[in-house]
Formats: sequence, structure tokens, C-alpha cells
Amino acid sequence: MEKQTIKDILEGYKKYLHHDITVQGWVRAFRSNRFIALNDGSSILNLQVVVDFEKFDEEILKHIKTASSLRITGEVVESQGAGQSVEIIARKIQILGENFADELEKTVLQPKKHSLEVLRDQAHLRFRTNLFGAVFRVRSKVSFAIHQFFNQNQFYYINTPVITGADAEGAGEMFQVTNFDLNHIPHTEDGAIDYEQDFFGRKTNLTVSGQLEAETAAMGLGRVYTFGPTFRAENSNTTRHLAEFWMVEPEVAFNNLEDNIDLAENFLKYVIGYVLENCKDDLAFLDKRFAEEQKTKPERERAKEGLIEKLENVIKKRFMRVSYSEALEILMNSKENKKGKFQFPIEGWGTDLQSEHERYLVEKHFESPVVLFDYPKEIKAFYMRLNEDQKTVAAMDVLFPGIGEIIGGSQREERLEVLQQKMQEMHVDERELWWYMDTRKFGSVPHAGFGLGLERLILFVTGMTNIRDVIPFPRTPKNAEF
Repeated sequence: MEKQTIKDILEGYKKYLHHDITVQGWVRAFRSNRFIALNDGSSILNLQVVVDFEKFDEEILKHIKTASSLRITGEVVESQGAGQSVEIIARKIQILGENFADELEKTVLQPKKHSLEVLRDQAHLRFRTNLFGAVFRVRSKVSFAIHQFFNQNQFYYINTPVITGADAEGAGEMFQVTNFDLNHIPHTEDGAIDYEQDFFGRKTNLTVSGQLEAETAAMGLGRVYTFGPTFRAENSNTTRHLAEFWMVEPEVAFNNLEDNIDLAENFLKYVIGYVLENCKDDLAFLDKRFAEEQKTKPERERAKEGLIEKLENVIKKRFMRVSYSEALEILMNSKENKKGKFQFPIEGWGTDLQSEHERYLVEKHFESPVVLFDYPKEIKAFYMRLNEDQKTVAAMDVLFPGIGEIIGGSQREERLEVLQQKMQEMHVDERELWWYMDTRKFGSVPHAGFGLGLERLILFVTGMTNIRDVIPFPRTPKNAEF
């Protein structure tokens, strides 16, 4: 007896026709004491199992309820009804896990529409719903495609530390890591916390980025990437912020800013293309949901394209490449800015662009993905390469419709003297990053890289609007449940 997933059976049913097979899954519905809709998580589609109730013990049939789990053996036949190509004629049914019917009403497993907020409150069960099954299968495929893209392009996968003493972004919004008894924290004679007595002998934090360590690896391996969890202790309760999220960060020796932009564009198109090819059923479901959601919005706020159409257009269109200065000119002269419709008015060169500005450029002005480059040095990090004008740095951001910034990167400052000067100006302690500075002393080369927040890409690909709905167990202020 072969044991196959429901996805295997539905996609390759011809080879299973008139064979007995065994399937396992959860009951989505049991109609007329005869038709079981079975789902095992491998596909958004259910497999119909036909039960001849006269051939089964009544005791077994009464335990077949929504959310119970079954093992079924039976013959695969062509379906007589509409809605499915094949079905199974059940010969044997085994109850694996019963449904506690008195508690089902309180859960999201109850077959009715639930709000996303309720689903978040039951994150341990939401994998069993159509929506979140689709989202997390897509997330898995995106993650695979990321690794595959870099593997095919001769990158080496590097695991960078989760616990670190370095603040790569200079933002200071970091979670501290300590082994101290918090009721008895040791202090020095001058009253400061004595970190020398802590586990690592110094102050440490959860990482905000693996970039600095990845740069050191690129200086020996050429092309590397990291893909792991990062953390921000930013007290923001918004649809765009998480305290724990996943970052993809490639670093490439001998690349300049233009090479970096090319890499980012090719990377995004590859991953989105992979999802379009390998997640058709889930995307069809999400596309339909996206269209229904658009109908509830005011007409001026509705997306111009469907979800699948939007993904296909990202692949087809060349990303527009626009300097920060050009973009600022466009924004300053826009009707939105002149009529005061921006929440954050554009007041002049040096303004740090907000999500509303980025989305205006992408969705209204260019109507395509946009890459902005050459930002004012004052609004970017210390490690970005200073341009010849001494005013801008070789930074780049990739902007997507509905999302705004999806990738941020730069050519890195490889000149030791310039890097030291920038660190002084930005009050970054050179002694803390002595190992980073060493890479500029022994055969330094031009190099570049970027960071992609995985959850933002999943938002774009699935059409979801809250970042808490594209990570299995979201970590946000006042919430570390599950």
C-alpha cells in the first residue's frame, strides 16, 4: 500500500487510478454522512473521500467530524461529481485523533469566516485554515528559492552570530542578552553595570543584522549570503513592524553599486518567478482573496492590478533607476506635495523619504518597481561608500508597489581612512569594531551588498497587509505568546 500526500494524488492521479492507496489528513467537512473533504496540508485543495455508510460501523462514522484526523485506505477512481478530478472510495477508515466538539466552537477550526485578529490569537491553529496554509506554503517556497538562487550563482551560505556586541545599524534599538541574576546585578566602583562579570565578559545583544560579519566572509570567499533571524527592540505596534524577523543579506567582493542593483533586481525576479511557477493553487486562492479585499476599499485606494498580474508585471518590467536627487525633485513638484496631501511634506534636499513618498514614486509616477540611489550621507549608515561629491553615499533602495522599500543596500566603504573619518562623525566606536577595520588593512577591495526583509517580500507575494500574518509566530511589543 502506497502512502501519498494529497498533493501527489491530485497532481499525478492517472498513475494511481484503480489502485488502493492510504492517505492521512484532517477532516474539513463531512457531508450527508457520505462525503469527506480531507486535507493534509500539502495543498490548498481537498481530496474527496466517498464513504458507503452501510459498509462501516456506525461507531466510526459518528467520530468523523470537522477537525478530526483520519487514516483512510481506498481505491482511487475518477470523480462522478463536479469540483474534483478524482476521489477515493473508502475501504478502511481509522480515527487517529478525535475532535473535542465542545471546544471546537471556541477555535478557528470551526468552519466559518474568522477575523485576522482572532486568527493571530490562535496562531498555533491557524496553519489549519485555507488562508494561512497558503501563506506559509508560499513562505516555504520563497525561502527555498532564495537559497537556490544564491547556490546557482556560486554564493556561499554563512551563518552569522545571533548574539553580538556590534550594532551594525548604529540605531541602538537592540535587545540585551545577559546571564545576570536581575535581582543582583553587579556594579563597578563608580556605579556602572560590571559587564566583565557577565557570561561573555562584555555587553551583548541580539543581532540587528549579519552584514558586518558577512563582509568579513566576502573578503575571503568572494560571494556570500546570510539568511537568519534578526531583532529590533523598536516599540512600534504597526502593520509593518516585528521585533523578530528574517533577513537575507548577500555580500559580494569586487562589486560596485551598479552590480549591486543588478543583483537585487535579478534576485527578486528569480524568487517571484519561482513562486509563480511552483505555488499556482495557493496563488490562485490568494489572488481571489486579494480581489475580494479590494472591493471593500474606496475606489481611489484600490490596486490597479490583481495579485498574480502584479507579480507577473514585476518580472516583465525593468526596474526604474532614479537618483535620490531626481526623486526628490519629482516629489517636491508633485500635486500631493503642493496640496499638502503627504503626511510628511517634502521640504528640501536631505529629507529622509517615508513610505508614502516611496509608494507615490512606484505606484503613481513610474508605475513600476523603482531603485533609488545616491542618498545624502547624513541619513545613511557609516559603512556606505562616500561618493566623489562628498555629499552622497553609494546607497540603493528597491521600492515595490504596496510595500515601499523592500531592499536596502549599498557599496561599502572600503577605504580605511574614509571609513575611520565617517565613524568619528557618526560616533561609532572604532575599538568595538577593530575586527571590521582589519578587513580594510589587508587587501581591501570594493564590495557591495544588501538586506531583504523576508516578511516584506512575503507580504508582497501573498497580498497580505499585516506583517504579523506572514510569520508563523509574530513577536511584537507585549506579545511573546506561543
